[in-house]
Amino acid sequence: MNAVTPIPQPHSGSRIALRSSKGLGWQGFGAELVNVSAGLHRMPAFKLHRVGVHVGAPVRARCVCNERRQSRIQSHGDADVIPAGLDGQWTDDDACTIFSVWFGEAFAQRTIEQLALKSSESQIRPQFQMRDPRFQHLAWALRAELEADDTSDPLYAESLVTAMVVRLIGSAPSLDDKRRTLAPKTAARVIDFIEAHLDQRLTLTELAALADLSVPHFKVLFRETLGMPVHQYVVRRRVERARALLLQGKLSASQIALDTGFAHQSHMAHWMGRLLGVTPRELIKSSANSASIVELPTLHARRIATAR
Repeated sequence: MNAVTPIPQPHSGSRIALRSSKGLGWQGFGAELVNVSAGLHRMPAFKLHRVGVHVGAPVRARCVCNERRQSRIQSHGDADVIPAGLDGQWTDDDACTIFSVWFGEAFAQRTIEQLALKSSESQIRPQFQMRDPRFQHLAWALRAELEADDTSDPLYAESLVTAMVVRLIGSAPSLDDKRRTLAPKTAARVIDFIEAHLDQRLTLTELAALADLSVPHFKVLFRETLGMPVHQYVVRRRVERARALLLQGKLSASQIALDTGFAHQSHMAHWMGRLLGVTPRELIKSSANSASIVELPTLHARRIATAR
């Protein structure tokens, strides 16, 4: 993933991918960090919605899209939104770096339908030089995930891109006249499902379906109920289970990583280091001295869910 590989696209200028989400398990969406040369670039109409976020030093650019022309200075964080079905043409005076995010129509439409928006409110519209601090925050979080040596669960990236879609259509979920936490039985059902499927790829769509909620509302209610976002909860539970299995000493670290839903052993070690402050090897050594065993505070998820 660190290799510099050309992207075969119909441009007169060159584009070289520095990082790509290919192979990370992201479904329905993706991202890449791209070096773009100075000169003319023609983009054909794709079946994907695309957002290009400018990275680094300012660059003068001229573009034509949807019969609109614009000349501007692209600054760090400025974003161009190109909906599916539109082509475009750009001329950059200097080489630049773009963080490119794409998501499929099905991914966008699912979020739009779950928000129960009217058709007039449910469009991804073309935008030039969008300057939205909240969208930038989401974009930089997704870029950090793309560039991390050990990425977290795809659930986190899915959560970020879902929030991007909500931001682009300008309809953040409102909890007015709705429950502000998950019902205890609903929370228990979701928690039990997560526990039973920690070794598998979990998605926001399937978890929200268990609660009979849209993904945007489920994310909010889960956080209010459990005190943390879905992806953080899942990672914590995986680390807790991995810790228990390592201390039992019956399975190899590589097998435990797979059984607890981590991509590989180093992925597990990364998150154990972040949450426990020790490596799996250090944890196993600590088991010889019961007084020094490192523990992660238990979530008591059922108790939390019931009390709210």
